[in-house]
Amino acid sequence: MKYFSYLKGVDKIICLIVLILATLSVLIIGSTSIESNFFSRIVIVQIAAYVIGIVAALVYMAINYKVFQDLSIPLYILALGMLALVYIPGLGIEVSGARAWIDLRVVTFQPSEIVKLIFIMIMADYLNKHHNTLNTFGALVKAGLVAAPIILIVLKEDFGSAMVFASIWLFMVFYAGIDLKVFAKFFALFAAMIPVGYYFLQDFQRERLIAFLHPDNLALTGNYQVYQSKVAIGSGGIFGKGLFNGTQKSLDFVPVPTSDFIFSVIGEELGLIGGVSVIIIFGFLLVRMMKILQKSEDFFGSLIISGVIGMLTFQIFENIAMTMGLMPVTGITLPFLSYGGSSIISNVLAVALVMNVYVRDKKPITGLL
Repeated sequence: MKYFSYLKGVDKIICLIVLILATLSVLIIGSTSIESNFFSRIVIVQIAAYVIGIVAALVYMAINYKVFQDLSIPLYILALGMLALVYIPGLGIEVSGARAWIDLRVVTFQPSEIVKLIFIMIMADYLNKHHNTLNTFGALVKAGLVAAPIILIVLKEDFGSAMVFASIWLFMVFYAGIDLKVFAKFFALFAAMIPVGYYFLQDFQRERLIAFLHPDNLALTGNYQVYQSKVAIGSGGIFGKGLFNGTQKSLDFVPVPTSDFIFSVIGEELGLIGGVSVIIIFGFLLVRMMKILQKSEDFFGSLIISGVIGMLTFQIFENIAMTMGLMPVTGITLPFLSYGGSSIISNVLAVALVMNVYVRDKKPITGLL
């Protein structure tokens, strides 16, 4: 069957990298609950999320990505509808100060994770049609206005996710052929709008930004957590304390060790070597996707890949830098590693977006990189 021939054509190296990250994710998350039971509820949920993500990816791979061309309007309506779900009484819930989740009773779900992928397809369709006019300031502003409603809605509740959406947009417009002089003017306009954006932030979001600017004040929201994160990473030394042997994590000094600060646990238990190895593995994944991007001959498909690369690159950088105090504390998870069903399913589907383009617009890639 033609469908199975497509599956045979997926990039095996990327699949192997995702498998390695999934295995490490389960081990590290299990390490946080090893004192009670390795196969705790969060480990089972994480495994289930990967299974659901893989099944969803297989279903998506049966659909030619090109059918999403010319569907910007229905996709836009779908994205806004999903984001609006969090405001439905009895369905939307607040987690860590952000009303960005819906309660499905059995599990909670974060709509913005899936909307990221929809957003990539919306922007790919728009830029595919307008990339020849991006050398004008007005055209770039229009591209910004396409993204603005979604970004502002997400910003109201989740500053971290809004940053991811903005990064996706930035990567995609640069790939589409933006004129740097025009972008400089656009960036100046954006900088002038920062005070307006600051007004949209929730109090806890403002507090985190203030804390980032005053890292020595441990009384400010987030700074104490970042301090403990740095202690955990530093205590791991070169080789780490060994898997399951982290003390900062076991004594609850590391905040949200299964999700936001999972890299702190990696640093403590696997040391500098483990932390650098994880970064290298992510590097292999991104470089491999970039090679697929270079080989792609379909511009719409190339834009999709550039969006995925932008999404993953920013999330990886922000999460790891956050644990070291180099970026503000946000709720951005570390792709493929952090606990969270919504995040894992989104990450696996993001890989499926790239694979869908690759197998239908295929030019062989030689070598590991």
